[in-house]
Amino acid sequence: MSKNGLLILITSVAALGGLLFGYDTGVINGTQFYFSKYFELESAMKGWVVSSALVGCFIGAISSGFMTKAIGRKNSLIISALLFTVSAWGSGMPSVLPETIPLLVLFRIIGGLGIGLASMAAPTYIAEIAPKDRRGVLVSFYQLAIVTGFFVVFLATYFIGNNFTPEENITEGWRWMFWSELIPCFLFLGLTFFIPRSPRWLMMVGKEEEALKVLNRLHEPEAAQKEIDEIKHSLKREANSEAKTVSVWQSAVLPIVLIGSALSLLQQFTGINAVLYYGGDIFEKALGYGQEDVLAQQILLGAVNFGFTFVAMYTVDKWGRKPLILFGSYGMLLGFILLGGSLYFNQVGVISLIGVLMFIGSFALSMGPVTWVLLAEMFPNSVRSTAMSIAVAVQWGGNYLVSQMFPIMAESEANVSGPWNKSMPYVVFGICIIVLIVFTKKYVLETKGKSLEELEGVWAEKYGKIES
Repeated sequence: MSKNGLLILITSVAALGGLLFGYDTGVINGTQFYFSKYFELESAMKGWVVSSALVGCFIGAISSGFMTKAIGRKNSLIISALLFTVSAWGSGMPSVLPETIPLLVLFRIIGGLGIGLASMAAPTYIAEIAPKDRRGVLVSFYQLAIVTGFFVVFLATYFIGNNFTPEENITEGWRWMFWSELIPCFLFLGLTFFIPRSPRWLMMVGKEEEALKVLNRLHEPEAAQKEIDEIKHSLKREANSEAKTVSVWQSAVLPIVLIGSALSLLQQFTGINAVLYYGGDIFEKALGYGQEDVLAQQILLGAVNFGFTFVAMYTVDKWGRKPLILFGSYGMLLGFILLGGSLYFNQVGVISLIGVLMFIGSFALSMGPVTWVLLAEMFPNSVRSTAMSIAVAVQWGGNYLVSQMFPIMAESEANVSGPWNKSMPYVVFGICIIVLIVFTKKYVLETKGKSLEELEGVWAEKYGKIES
């Protein structure tokens, strides 16, 4: 196999963590529509069951920095695959287990631990094996895998749902929707054992010969040696003592961590997961679709999400990260203006659907993949694991807030019966998107075409040199 083919193959295996990320979070969209009726959940409890996985995501993300550093990126991916598998089996609540909401929540949290761990380990691993001129597109494989997971699970829930009556979906169908995740779980778990360890992690633990061997398999010899030299230089401050650490609180590091964390938070405050998690409710309650159409509409969401991610992959290393974020943010804002306006003025119909799809497409070509690319690139080597785990944990914290509050806000009397006429959530999200635009223009650094080590120099010029 050619070096390029091997690089793409290894990237694809690591990106399966993203596919399970998308599958595990997307499966809640179809299932919650039915298990909410099965358990007769009120809006606040529905928000807790849906968002409970995000508690696990937060814990998994915040602990991922230590874990990926201690046992490596590859082993962290293997552990995440095991967590996904346990969660997929348990969330369907087999008949041998008591059928209770706390049990469902427990297995959702276990799945969240897997998502949180994979959401840091996978893009970090990909960024650390990729050549700098292709790092953007290769890290975007992770986001492509996420939206593929969403699209595949929407197809799965649609076909599973069509094989049951509406009443059977409420009692049994949603269980099979959860269990369908076991197929990609076993695939990810099996293949992850065969990928090499991250060369940067190998260098961090003093295994230079093995790191060079990995890079020689993936790059040309001259490029591999140059990469080794750059990594060695960037880790020089820590070479004499493995116990040495760099604090994320020092003045040269904290601004970078804050920028990455703010970008993560704003990604969630665009409202993307309110649409992806509660798409069924939006189509049924806000847009007036019948229950039989809900799963089909989710496929449309997934298809747009999937298709526009390819646009991002094609342009991220050509246009750059910052222009894509800005372009997509304007599109997301316009999409919510159409959706919110059609609801407010009682003109629900094609314009409403166009607004939802415009928002999804704009997110898919911007904040979806570009946030992961930037997070995988922007942090200095000496603090990457810790800094990225903080930023990803903040992202999951924001995801939890949006997922918990959306059904409460959407079903509140002020939104449903008051002057908002069901448009309130989209006005709030629109304001957050405006904040994102301002923040990106002022604080986000363009990273296109720079090596991970070159970026350290750019940050050093801006905020000072990192002290060990």
